[in-house]
Amino acid sequence: MTAIDTAIRAAAADIELIGVTKAYDAKTVVIPQLDVALRPGEFTVVLGPSGCGKSTLLQMIAGLERVSGGKILIGGREVQNLEPKHRGCAMVFQNYALYPHMTVAENMAYSLKVAGVSKAERAERVATVAKMLGLADFLARKPGQLSGGQRQRVAIGRAIIREPGVLLFDEPLSNLDAQLRHDMRVELADLHRRIGATSVFVTHDQVEAMTLADRILILNKGHIEQFDTPKAIYHHPASIFVAKFIGSPPMNILAVTGDGSALRLADGQVVANFAGKGSFQLGIRPEDITVKAGGPIKAQIRYREDLGSHEILEADIAGQPLRIATPFGAEIDPTSTLSLSFSQARLHLFDNGTSRAISNAFDQTKSAPASVKEYQ
Repeated sequence: MTAIDTAIRAAAADIELIGVTKAYDAKTVVIPQLDVALRPGEFTVVLGPSGCGKSTLLQMIAGLERVSGGKILIGGREVQNLEPKHRGCAMVFQNYALYPHMTVAENMAYSLKVAGVSKAERAERVATVAKMLGLADFLARKPGQLSGGQRQRVAIGRAIIREPGVLLFDEPLSNLDAQLRHDMRVELADLHRRIGATSVFVTHDQVEAMTLADRILILNKGHIEQFDTPKAIYHHPASIFVAKFIGSPPMNILAVTGDGSALRLADGQVVANFAGKGSFQLGIRPEDITVKAGGPIKAQIRYREDLGSHEILEADIAGQPLRIATPFGAEIDPTSTLSLSFSQARLHLFDNGTSRAISNAFDQTKSAPASVKEYQ
């Protein structure tokens, strides 16, 4: 472990946002009110669709956007009124933001030069970081002579050379091709394990979120839909929004009605045993549906996608779309009616009004309530 690794790990700070709001005017409220705490040394991914407020949230932490209300604490210190340079954060941008007339070494060392760090120490830190990021052979080059991945590593190096306790990433991989994004995800995960900085990574790419995060914060119109581990978010989504946003293909959501003994589709088919009554939304992931002869649930194939390792079947069930992931080599007649089985242990039930998950809806160890109101 280098001196930079040790310094960053020691500086890793918790981040707490208390009642933070952001509005540009009375009609343009980006973040209505947000409360969240990020642990020191944790890799948090802020995930959501375009316009949900994730980049605004990151920029408020960095000090590039002023908060409209509330407090931001980094390491227990209020920073919402401090300039960015006094917050102990370093930021990596989507467009790299490198100086084109400077070499790699000069780009990485620039913030240290401005801070008055001696030339000898600057050179030592540049050499250490360049070796860490595989840039030792490119220090004399300028950004225009580098590939996209190399430029991104320079931007990361420029951030960590300051030994920050908090690293902020604003969609840093979106300009890279698919293979390079994969390679950079591996490098970022390895870098985080090594330096242990508190990292906040903004993206709309669920693959980046699932593979990089210790915890994922899912935003929807400035509100937190769920904040949990990747595994918990995938297997226990807190809302229909999360269920449909995570997964490729996403979770199937079907309108069902509880009659006191079962959940039924619009055509009367029973999809699960259930003692409650009312209208609900039933969720099941494509890989949790089994195609088998004699299966109790019927659907009609509309389209199939052969992805090599598996197939995705697009089907119609009681007038609703249904995606089914089938294993490689499965023999399925595309003209036939599908016979399906749903694994009840993998079903999810959501309130029809709030779209929030109903906990323990299919827990066989407790008696089911008579109506949806008893779940709320």
